[in-house]
Amino acid sequence: MALLHNLGFPRMGAHRELKFALEAYWKGASSLAELKAAGVRLRAARWAQQAGLDYLPVGDFSFYDHLLDMSFTLGNLPERVQGYRGDALDNLFRVARGRSVRPAGVNPANDDSVAAGEMTKWFDTNYHYIVPEFTRDTTFHLDASRLLAELAEARAQGVATKPAPKPVIVGPVTYLALGKARDGTDRLALLPRLLPVYAELLDALAAHGVSWVQVDEPILVTELAAPWQQAFADAYAALISTRVKILLTTYFGGLGENRALVSRLPVAGLHVDAVRGRADVQPLIDTWSQDKVLSLGVIDGRNVWKTDLAAALGWLEPVARQRGAQLWLAPSCSLLHVPVDLDSETTLDSTVRPWLAFAVQKLNELKLLGAALNAGRASVADALQDNAEQVAARHTSPRVHDPAVQAALAAVTPALGQRHAGYADRARAQATWLKLPLFPTTTIGSFPQTPEIRHARREFKAGRLDAAGYEAAMKAEIAHCIHAQEQLGLDVLVHGEAERNDMVEYFGEQLAGYAFSRFGWVQSYGSRCVKPPIIYGDISRPHAMTVEWIRYAQSLTDKPVKGMLTGPVTMLNWSFVRDDQPRSVTCRQLALAIREEVQDLEQAGTHVIQIDEPALREGLPLRKSKWQEYLDWAVEGFRISANGVKDETQIHTHMCYSEFNDIIPAVATMDADVITMETSRSDMELLDAFDDFKYPNGIGPGVYDIHSPNLPTQAHMVHLMQAAARRIPAARLWVNPDCGLKTRQWREVTPALKSMVAAADTLRAAAATKRSV
Repeated sequence: MALLHNLGFPRMGAHRELKFALEAYWKGASSLAELKAAGVRLRAARWAQQAGLDYLPVGDFSFYDHLLDMSFTLGNLPERVQGYRGDALDNLFRVARGRSVRPAGVNPANDDSVAAGEMTKWFDTNYHYIVPEFTRDTTFHLDASRLLAELAEARAQGVATKPAPKPVIVGPVTYLALGKARDGTDRLALLPRLLPVYAELLDALAAHGVSWVQVDEPILVTELAAPWQQAFADAYAALISTRVKILLTTYFGGLGENRALVSRLPVAGLHVDAVRGRADVQPLIDTWSQDKVLSLGVIDGRNVWKTDLAAALGWLEPVARQRGAQLWLAPSCSLLHVPVDLDSETTLDSTVRPWLAFAVQKLNELKLLGAALNAGRASVADALQDNAEQVAARHTSPRVHDPAVQAALAAVTPALGQRHAGYADRARAQATWLKLPLFPTTTIGSFPQTPEIRHARREFKAGRLDAAGYEAAMKAEIAHCIHAQEQLGLDVLVHGEAERNDMVEYFGEQLAGYAFSRFGWVQSYGSRCVKPPIIYGDISRPHAMTVEWIRYAQSLTDKPVKGMLTGPVTMLNWSFVRDDQPRSVTCRQLALAIREEVQDLEQAGTHVIQIDEPALREGLPLRKSKWQEYLDWAVEGFRISANGVKDETQIHTHMCYSEFNDIIPAVATMDADVITMETSRSDMELLDAFDDFKYPNGIGPGVYDIHSPNLPTQAHMVHLMQAAARRIPAARLWVNPDCGLKTRQWREVTPALKSMVAAADTLRAAAATKRSV
C-alpha cells in the first residue's frame, strides 16, 4: 500500500498573511508576540490544508528563510550578531535584512543594524536564501527550540500518528556546499565539527517521538567533485547510529552519476524527483533495497499544470505492485514554489483555469493517485475521467498555437542578433550623443511604489477610477519621480515604473499567450512575493507596451530617460512556462515580442534602453555539462531582443542576486553596452571574475543594497567603486544601486541616492586630480 507525504508547503498564506504580518512588525506597527501568533495560525492552516496524507512536513515554515533557520538551529551565527540579547527571531532578521525593527521615533543610537547576510538564488528557482557564513574558527552548537516547538504545535493540531509529523531539515553536505568561507577555509574541513550537532538534533527529535526525518540534500542532483562525494559517505556513516529513520531527499533534477553513491548510503529511505529525474526511476527500482522506502516525486512541484494522472498511473502501477508499503508518493519538491489554492481564482481565464493545479490541488492529485494505486482506478473513476478531459482539452485548444508566431519563428536568422558595429565604435557614437560625465549615475528602473500608487491601481482595477483618471495619477507620479532625480543630480533618469505592478506581470498582461492569477503569489525572499504569470500559448505583442509612458517622461526633462523592459529570458524564467514545447522555443517567441518594443522605443526617440535579465543565471541547468546549451539559446534570445537598433542607441541590461562569476564570458557575449549588477551585499566579490576575464563593455557594479533598510554612506560607496576601478577602467564604470527601488520608501531612497551622487562626484574629482598630476 503506497503511502503519501509532502516535502513542504507555501509559507505566505493564501492571501499573503505572513507578508503583511512581517511588514507590520518591521514597521513597528505590531509586536513580536503578534507576529509569532500569526505564525502559529498560518502553521495550523497549512497542516489543515495537507490533511489526508500519511506524513506531513514540520519545520518547513519560516519567518524568512529555511536555510537561515538551519544556521540558527546549528548555532552558526555570524560573529557580528553573536551576543545579541534580544529575541532570537529579531536576531535572525538582523542577519537577513540588516536589522530587526525600528519603530517610529526610536532613538537611532539604539539602532540594532548590522551588515545583512549575502543573499542568492536557491538552485534554479526564483527563491532566495541567506548564504551561511563560515571561517576557519566556525563552531556549531544545537538550538532545536524552533523545531521542537513546531513539532509540539503539530501534535496539538492532530498531526500525531496519521498524519504523522515528519520534521524537515537541510542536510549537512548541502548546508556546507551552499555556504561561503570568506577566509578561504575549506568548507569540508568543517564537516567533522558539524556532524555531531546533526546527530544531536536527530536524537533530540527521536526523544520527542519522531520516527522519520526528511533530510534535504538537493546538491545530489548536481555534479559533485570527489571530495564532496566522499563527504556524503562520511556524513551518513556518522549519522547511522541516530535513533530516527532518515528520508534522504533530493529534488530539482535527477541523480545521474550520483545514483551509485546514493545507493550505498546507510539511510532508511530515499526521495527522488520523478518529474525532472524520471530516468532515475527504473534503475532505482531495480537496485534500491526492498526493505528501504523509495519515495517518488510524481507531482510537479515547480509548475502549475495539471498532472496527466492516467499517464502517471501507467508507469506507477507496476512499481506499486513491486514495492508495496515501501513505496511513498509525494510532489517532486516542496510546494513552496507554487501558489496556494486555485479555488481562490474566480477571475482567471475560464479556458485556462481547468488546466491548472496549485498547491492544494496538487495534493489532491497526489491523493487521487494514492487511491487509484491502493484501491483501484474504479474507486476514483469520475475524477480520473475529468482529469483526462482537461489534459486533452489543453493539448488540442486553438488558444495554444498561433500560426503567425510559428511563421515569425521560422524566419529568424543569426543576423537578428547582431549589432552593426562593435562595442568600441558604438561607445564613441553614444558618447557623442549622450555627453555623460565620468562615472555616470543612474538607477535600475523602479522607484518606491507608494501607498498612493497602489491605491490608484486598486481603484482602477475595481472600476472606481476611470482610465483617464488612472493615467493622470500615474503621470503625476512619473513627473514627481523625474523632478526628484533632477534635484538629486542623476545623469540618466528613469520614469520610475509607477504604472507597473510587477516587472514580468506588467508585460505579460500585454502579450498574447499569457494568463494571470489574482492570488497566485509565490515567495521570492523574506516578505517579498511575486505573482508569476502563466504562459499557456504562443507569444506575440498586439501593441506597444511602454512607449507612451517613456515618451511622456522624456518630455519632462532634457536628460536622457531610459526605456525599461524585462528581457525574454527573465520573462521565461519568472513565469510558469508551458511544458508542451522546449523552453528555448518559448524564449525565442518572447525575444521577438520584446524586439518589437525596443524598436518602437527607439523610433519614439529613446536613446537608452534597458532590457533586464536578472534571471539569466537561475535558468542554468544544475549540471554544468548542460550549461552551454542553455546559455547558447538564452544569450541568443537576449541578442534578438536587443540588437535591432542603431549604434547610437545604448542598450543596458541588469542582473542581480545570483553568482555570475562562472558565466561572465557568456554574459559578455550578450554584448550589452552597459550591464548593471548586484555587488554591494557581497562587498564587490562578484568582480573577482574580472581579475582573469577582461570584460569588454560598460559595467555598473551596484553600490546600494536596496534589499536592506540600512542606508549606505558616501564613504562606503566610494570604497566599493574604488575596488571596482582596480578591475574595470574608470571610463567604463557606472554608479548605481544594485536593484530597483520599488520596495523601499522615499525617505530611504532620497538620502541614499544623494550619497550615491556625492560618491560619484568624489570619484570624478579624484580622477581629475590624478589626470592633472
